[in-house]
Amino acid sequence: MNPKAKAELLPTGTLRVGVNLGNFLLVNREADGTLHGVVPDLAQELARRLGGVPVEHICSPGAGQVADGAKADAWDVAFIGAEPQRAAEISFTLAYIEIPATYLVPAGSPIQSIGEVDRPGIRVATAARSAYDLYLSRNLTHAQLVRAEGIPASYDLFVKEKLDVLSGLLPRLTSDVTRLPGARILEGKFTAIQQAIGTPKSRTAAAAYLSEFVADIKASGLVARLIEKHGAKGVNVPL
Repeated sequence: MNPKAKAELLPTGTLRVGVNLGNFLLVNREADGTLHGVVPDLAQELARRLGGVPVEHICSPGAGQVADGAKADAWDVAFIGAEPQRAAEISFTLAYIEIPATYLVPAGSPIQSIGEVDRPGIRVATAARSAYDLYLSRNLTHAQLVRAEGIPASYDLFVKEKLDVLSGLLPRLTSDVTRLPGARILEGKFTAIQQAIGTPKSRTAAAAYLSEFVADIKASGLVARLIEKHGAKGVNVPL
C-alpha cells in the first residue's frame, strides 16, 4: 500500500479507532469491556490489511463525541454517520451500511405520516448530535427538536415529557414500540443514516485508502456477512 497512507493511518504504530457505543446495531460492549459487532470486526480487518497492527478502541457514548475527537487527534479512523456538519473536520468514505430513520408517535396521535411531523407546536424527541438529529436540524422548519444525551435518554424524555414524536433509527424504534401500548411507527423514513469510515481531514492519503477499503469490503460481501453474523437487523449495504 501507499507508504504515506500507512503513515497517516498509524502515526503511533497502533490503529486508534473511534467507536460510537450509542450505535447498538453495530457495536456492543460486554461487562468486561470487550467489544463485539460489525464495527470491531471491520476495525480488525483494516488492522490486518495494515500489517496486523494492534487496535485501540477509543470509545464514546455518542457520535457527536466521536466526531469531536477529529480535532483533538484522539483517533486515526472513526466509524460514524457521514454528515455535512462533520465533514469540515473529517473526510468520509462512501457508506458501508445504511440505517433508515423514522418517527414513532404515541397512542391516540393524530399524526399519520412523516410529512405531518414538521408543523408548529410539534415537539420531537431526538438524541443530541446523532446523525439523524443533525439531519433534522437542517430540515425541520416548524417542529421543535427536544434533545437528550443518547438514544435511550431520548426515549425516556419522549415518555416523561409526553412529547408528540420520537425520532430514531428504525431498528431501535421497532423495539421501543413494543413498550408503549398503542404507539405506532410512521411508514417510510425521513432519511437513511450513511454509516461510513472517517479520518481527520488533513490525512488525504489515508482517506483515499479507506475509500478503496470500503469499496472492497462491500463488493466482496464482507459487510453483508458481518451483518448476518451479528444479527444487525434493519440495516442494508448500499450499492
